[in-house]
Amino acid sequence: MQSPLGNIRYAIRQFGRSPVFSAAAILTLALGIGGTTAIFTLIDAVMLRSLPVTDPSRLYRIGEGDDCCVEGGPQDRWGMYSFPLFERLKTESPEFEEVAGFQAGRGGLSVRRQGVDTAARPLRSEYVTGNYFSTLGVGAFGGRVFTPEDDKPGSPPVGVLSHHAWQTIYGGDASVVGATFVVEGHPFTVIGVAPPGFFGETLRGDPPDIWIPLQQEPLIDGDGALLHQSISAWLRMIGRLRPGATAAGMAPRLTGVLRQWIKNDSGYPATWMPDIIRLLPKQVINVVPAGAGVAEMKEEYGRSLRILLAVCGLVLLIACANVANLLLARSVSRRGQTAVRLAVGASRWQIVSQALTESVLLAIGGGIAGLVVATAAARLLLTLAFHSAHFLPISTAPSLRILGFAFGLALLTGVVFGAAPAWFATRTDPAETLHGTGRGGSGRSSFASKALLVVQSTLSVVLVAGATMLARSLDKLEHQDFGFQIQGRVAVELQNPPATYTPPQLASLYRQLEDRLNRIPGVRGAGLALYNPLTNNWGELIFVSGHPPAKLSEASGSSWNRLSANYMQNLGIPILRGRGFTAADNETTAPVAIVNQAFVKRFFKSSEDPIDQHFGLDLPENASTYRIVGVVRDAKFAGFQLKKPARPMFYVPLAQTVNYANELMRKLELRSHYIGGMMLLTNVPPGVLEPQLTKALAEIDPNLTITAVRTMQQQVAFSFDQERAVASLAGLFGIVALVLAAVGLYGVTAYAVAQRTNEIGIRMALGADRTTIVRLVLRGAAMRVLLGLALGVPLAIGAGRLIGSELYGVASWDPLALLVAIVALAFSAFVAAIIPASRAATISPTQALRVE
Repeated sequence: MQSPLGNIRYAIRQFGRSPVFSAAAILTLALGIGGTTAIFTLIDAVMLRSLPVTDPSRLYRIGEGDDCCVEGGPQDRWGMYSFPLFERLKTESPEFEEVAGFQAGRGGLSVRRQGVDTAARPLRSEYVTGNYFSTLGVGAFGGRVFTPEDDKPGSPPVGVLSHHAWQTIYGGDASVVGATFVVEGHPFTVIGVAPPGFFGETLRGDPPDIWIPLQQEPLIDGDGALLHQSISAWLRMIGRLRPGATAAGMAPRLTGVLRQWIKNDSGYPATWMPDIIRLLPKQVINVVPAGAGVAEMKEEYGRSLRILLAVCGLVLLIACANVANLLLARSVSRRGQTAVRLAVGASRWQIVSQALTESVLLAIGGGIAGLVVATAAARLLLTLAFHSAHFLPISTAPSLRILGFAFGLALLTGVVFGAAPAWFATRTDPAETLHGTGRGGSGRSSFASKALLVVQSTLSVVLVAGATMLARSLDKLEHQDFGFQIQGRVAVELQNPPATYTPPQLASLYRQLEDRLNRIPGVRGAGLALYNPLTNNWGELIFVSGHPPAKLSEASGSSWNRLSANYMQNLGIPILRGRGFTAADNETTAPVAIVNQAFVKRFFKSSEDPIDQHFGLDLPENASTYRIVGVVRDAKFAGFQLKKPARPMFYVPLAQTVNYANELMRKLELRSHYIGGMMLLTNVPPGVLEPQLTKALAEIDPNLTITAVRTMQQQVAFSFDQERAVASLAGLFGIVALVLAAVGLYGVTAYAVAQRTNEIGIRMALGADRTTIVRLVLRGAAMRVLLGLALGVPLAIGAGRLIGSELYGVASWDPLALLVAIVALAFSAFVAAIIPASRAATISPTQALRVE
């Protein structure tokens, strides 16, 4: 009996005798295994990999809600907290030896190194508690990290740089540690550099460049600071369990603490409390493992990755079917050799084990080649999904887990596609085969080969139809009516001006900015805004004068923005009724507002004229604050939910200020005057504009920094990076599936022609012409493809239903997508079948009748 090592040596010799067969099988498997491994690589990075910290299994997050970035009301599934609530929950969590708080969402600061930089640069920032690094179990690469002493009121301002920022921005200069940096106009000392590989508690593109102690937030943000506000939730929490402690039972206790705090200490306005008490049973805190950090990407990209994993799984099945067909043809061609081995005493198990050894070795070869494909495909996906990110802390290098996955997948694949040929190899009758080697093929193997081809055709239809639906959905998303002009507009993202500016100084700054921007060559108009379209969202509760008080719910809220007088005109949002903003809407006149159609529909009856009506924000006593002077067309400003209709929206002038009696409303009003966006009416490319903009801002104030300059076309494309990545890869794998199906059809048809050489010769000898022979061969191929279409179209419709939530303006039974899949498969099949059909028509009857 031959040993496993002998089987391996024998298989390698067989591969050497058929290099084309071996290369084709390995390449086919590499595509399937590589694509699947690529998606698993990203799933591992986004969903499974732990933070590079000490003992991540002991880390737990208090709250799992994924809202961002400042929340002023009930969250139901809580995940963000005000600082006073953070302190309360921390006290009520004795199971944790340490509990750290950190800013939710992205922050940004204008920073320059004193004595070195003449102008500030924007750094991504994060406010954290003094025990942030010790809670996570992270030390310093250079200098030191924060201690609780650094996070006390009155402590000297300090910061910690990320290793990536230290290397890429400051060239790895050791003298950075201990140097003074001017942060938003205030001197800070950099006390340390975080270790390489640590990018914070949240996996995301463009992670923090600098960490700042929480208690320094009032220094930087001034009168608009959030630290001591009891209502504004903006911090997340992570705790480290004490040795031997368990998180069981914490969630109900902390939920009780939360509900008591909401009722007694939250500071919510009295007019909100009836609704808040009604919603109280829905307010919960869950305590969840946080060894992988805050699962922001998991929430955002998890479904897309699962769709791509399913797509790659189908490609792998097609590849397996393709290679199984190759092996079936190979096993039939070696029937004589197998019969001899059986005749001289070889057992059927020996034949099966030899066949499985060959298939597993092919699969391992495909797996090794697939790792190269996986790395390239993973990089492609990251490039597509995060092409606007300056830095992405995700490695595509295969880890031990990825190598194990690829090896396990290769073994499974080898068994799957090798089982059928191995079984058919044992169905040989030695006497019959030796009596007439080569006279026809096995009926069972022929049926199996055709069945595998039908499977390939079916799965190809599903993949191509699904990829077409996703591509059409992306096209409709990008070319939908956003309510404003896209062409000839450049959006400039600005780091908010330092909080050291007083309101009168801000007004002067904005006049200088608009004047300077309008003098840049090629700029035909400029406007300023709290935020640009598709980048952010501010929302408040709306109270309409003369209407019943609003309930605390999503249906009572509206998004809003603050604009300079020319911004709306420059963006091309048409005024439908009333007027737009003018220079007369300033600090000396009564507050006015412009609302969109969705706002009118939500807050006014059809019989009411919204012009000259009054409304206000958050509190009933504010209901007469703004007078509506115009109605504009619906426009999508919010940077999310772009598959839904435009949200209710109102706009207020940048030059006006409301003098609220309520302290929280005063803080909100102040914060909303620190702009973050500029809109330019120009055809000058962003690459040409950016240095001119940087120079213009530096001339006004060296602490003003730009974070991004994009055309509105680029901003729209940026908003759909994830959808583009999924559609592009699904399309790529759909093409691969078509090619594999076509190759499979070609192989089966060519093999069938070879097996029917005698029959074809007889038909031609009896008078059949070449057209008849071509039609005969094509008919056999067409029947298999038609069966694949009959099975594939209903499955494609079912797949469309499964991905229905990812589609926009495209039905799950989209006729065009189904037509594209049918035509693509039919064309590929025709090309694949016509070659062996043409060869069959050129067979000489005399030669054909001599073939055994």
